[in-house]
Amino acid sequence: MNISDNLRGTLYMCLSMMAFTVNDTFMKAVTQTLPLYHTIVLRGVIAVAGLALIAAFTGSYRQPLNRADMKLVALRSLADVLATIFFLTALLHMPLANLSAIMQAMPLAVTLGAALMFGDQIGWRRMTAILVGFAGVLIVIRPGTAGFDRYALLGLASMFCVVARDLAVRPMKGHVPSVIIALGAGVGVTAMGLIGMMWEGWHSVNLPQSLQIFGAGIFLIVGYLCAVTAMRSGDIGVVAPFRYTSLLWAILLGWISFGTLPDFWTVFGASIVIAAGIFTLLRERALKRATSA
Repeated sequence: MNISDNLRGTLYMCLSMMAFTVNDTFMKAVTQTLPLYHTIVLRGVIAVAGLALIAAFTGSYRQPLNRADMKLVALRSLADVLATIFFLTALLHMPLANLSAIMQAMPLAVTLGAALMFGDQIGWRRMTAILVGFAGVLIVIRPGTAGFDRYALLGLASMFCVVARDLAVRPMKGHVPSVIIALGAGVGVTAMGLIGMMWEGWHSVNLPQSLQIFGAGIFLIVGYLCAVTAMRSGDIGVVAPFRYTSLLWAILLGWISFGTLPDFWTVFGASIVIAAGIFTLLRERALKRATSA
């Protein structure tokens, strides 16, 4: 069955969000009893090993990378390292759904970043939607209230790092294999974990913890590959808004795994962000139809 690039990118994005949220659930559970960087290293070893095998099996190592592509892979990997540090630190101290709600502004931020960096056209309607979406994020984190703390700011920092990560993929040439891009990120995050372990030391790992880390590593591989493929398959303005599906998974898994549900203001603010993201998708489609006509 032939499907459009935008539909293919959308499907990969939805699968990616499911995989990343399951990974987050495993990580939040296991870091209750294991140090953060120790867990990052163990998960990273699994993810890097899996990605390296996939790269070897698909012949990805034989694809030459020029200097510009190598710089972009390194830039994306650095952004992923920072995003991981900020996100997992926040996740240790925040409900999964609340942190996911903050991250829902990424599609809007990516759309704005693509306009600033690559000259994508954004009309006043989509710009208004972006501003409304960021207002929704402020409702979620509620600066100045008792529920606001530095971990919400770490969530915002992680979001902007992910935006930089996704935008770094766009200038890459089509011959750069997605698995190589994902492998670079996995190596970078694991190396960061090793540095952090110098202060945490080594801790014994029991069977339940091992299974949780293994599950996190497998779903991280799926998330990496699908996220890269999604951003390279379709238009950013069409594919990116489907990140909002991660909130649905976060609410469900947060309730099942930790017995937590977001409060009214978190749901209200996230709904505003998601509505703004969907509007940008519909507006993008309308503009494409008008251009085709």
